[in-house]
Amino acid sequence: MRFDEAYSGKVFIMSRASEEEADAVIYGMPMDWTVSFRPGSRFGPNRIREASIGLEEYSPYLDRHLEEVSYHDAGDLLLPFGNAARSLDIIEDYMDELMEKGKFPLGMGGEHLVSWPVIQSVYKKYPALAVIHIDAHADLREEYEGEVLSHSTPIRKTCELIGAENVYSFGIRSGMREEFQYAAESGMHLYKFDVLEPLQKVLPELGGRPVYVTIDIDVLDPAAAPGTGTAEAGGITSKELLAAIHAMAGSEMNIVGADLVEVAPAYDHSEKTQIAASKLMREMLLGFVQ
Repeated sequence: MRFDEAYSGKVFIMSRASEEEADAVIYGMPMDWTVSFRPGSRFGPNRIREASIGLEEYSPYLDRHLEEVSYHDAGDLLLPFGNAARSLDIIEDYMDELMEKGKFPLGMGGEHLVSWPVIQSVYKKYPALAVIHIDAHADLREEYEGEVLSHSTPIRKTCELIGAENVYSFGIRSGMREEFQYAAESGMHLYKFDVLEPLQKVLPELGGRPVYVTIDIDVLDPAAAPGTGTAEAGGITSKELLAAIHAMAGSEMNIVGADLVEVAPAYDHSEKTQIAASKLMREMLLGFVQ
């Protein structure tokens, strides 16, 4: 059994019944085995689905309706609790299948380490891949307290896989001194604090390239998204993050996949984090999937 049957009845709004007929596939990666502060992001995908029921199907930003995009919510992958290595293998195997079928993958985490096997798989198909990373944290550590499989390492691993010069990080406001030194010396593109303005400046140089987009919800200020494992003061607004998604959607990049990670619902009884996340998912569906 690949998907968790407990969530089989809960799908993102207007999900189509058949994966084979869909252009895009939504899937959950409910893993939080390596978090360094607060667990609970494994419950994020399902709560984002539940919050999506309150969405309008129409986006006034993009003048598109969800009925114009053919997508299927496959549910949450069944991942072995506490076994990070095996969980990552399961995610990569599933992603390899989606890549072979030509589907657009739109994942929901889970901790940010779940993006690593997805990027590995996408890179196999698109060797000229660039990655846009929007986050509060640099995620450039080689290990965390001796553990190389950590939610603080996926972007460092990505730099080493595809070349640091092909990685673009935005909104970063937290990390070790050594992480920022690595960014400066490696040739990667790291922009501190802000997202929209630096993103708009680099989009032209990414025109025509295959790009994978990974967004950590904690790039938002905790006032807008308190429901996350490692909240960090001083973040951007949901309005700016929506504008960044729309800027990418309107660019000449070939966006080949995306994910939204680190929603941890237990820390937000108001549900505004998952409400924001569901809207961000809608805008990515409408903006990234043609």
